[in-house]
Amino acid sequence: MTTIKEVLEDACDEYFLPGNSCCAGCGLEIALRWAMKALGPKTSLVAPASCLNVVVGLWPKTAPNFPFLNMAFAAGAAAATGLDAAFKAKAERFPDGPWKDMTAMTFAGDGGTTDIGIQGLSGAAERNTDMIYVCYDNEAYMNTGIQRSSSTPHGAKTTTTPFGKQQFKKDVPRIMEAHDIPYVATCSVSEPLDLYDKFKKAKEIKGCRYIHILAPCPPGWGYSAEDTIEIAKLAVKSGFWVLYEVENGVKTLSKPSRRLLDPDKRVPLIEYISQQKRFSGISEKTLMELQDQIDKQWKRLEAELKCQEQI
Repeated sequence: MTTIKEVLEDACDEYFLPGNSCCAGCGLEIALRWAMKALGPKTSLVAPASCLNVVVGLWPKTAPNFPFLNMAFAAGAAAATGLDAAFKAKAERFPDGPWKDMTAMTFAGDGGTTDIGIQGLSGAAERNTDMIYVCYDNEAYMNTGIQRSSSTPHGAKTTTTPFGKQQFKKDVPRIMEAHDIPYVATCSVSEPLDLYDKFKKAKEIKGCRYIHILAPCPPGWGYSAEDTIEIAKLAVKSGFWVLYEVENGVKTLSKPSRRLLDPDKRVPLIEYISQQKRFSGISEKTLMELQDQIDKQWKRLEAELKCQEQI
């Protein structure tokens, strides 16, 4: 894994600048800053409707120090597909121009990925478009009033699930695995070096790459802004959020999650749940259902890894 010293030596520039209007402790800002450190300035970003559209600020004082395109909610992956085609056409016509080796990337929230944007994402994956698609997952429609999305966890309260969401979280990384694309990865803002390394790897891979990042939201989840990293760490340590990557069909657990194959190494789920107001008043039954779902996910992961070893 890359060290902090190596990042400071190789990627000291900032591409998402101060002056943006992200909330204090915003997981999105942390995720985007580290992703851009890995990818560098030859990256063109498409942002479907989301918090990211709002926090960048107005020209000429916008925060992104790289090409940035606002896009309609459903069209993130389609727009990045167009960017990639344009860059390749320009590079072929003008080999010495600035379009060579440009990376097309969509950076979307969970609403624009798991719900409204999944049709465009699936299409881009089926075509194996040469792009990186990122979902920064704050587990609700935070920009429009904290409404539930299909990425909202079971039992979490939102303005449209005031008594707790009944359904379980949609597993979009697993859906993307089923598309047989070259690279799928999960990240957390609490593990920036892991995130950095996965984006560096994704940059060098051709074809459709999908990265799903846990990006906690202090006002939406109901915790103090200074606790973002600790909350995200507890999500990983409890087994609620699993860090892994799938490269050409081969799944590998990332180091922070590898030891958690032993359930005794996981911290109790209640340590993660109890620090967020969105889970206030959660019943013991709902908590057990959520824990059972997590246990099933880990058993499936263990079975997949054992199957790989036998092939």
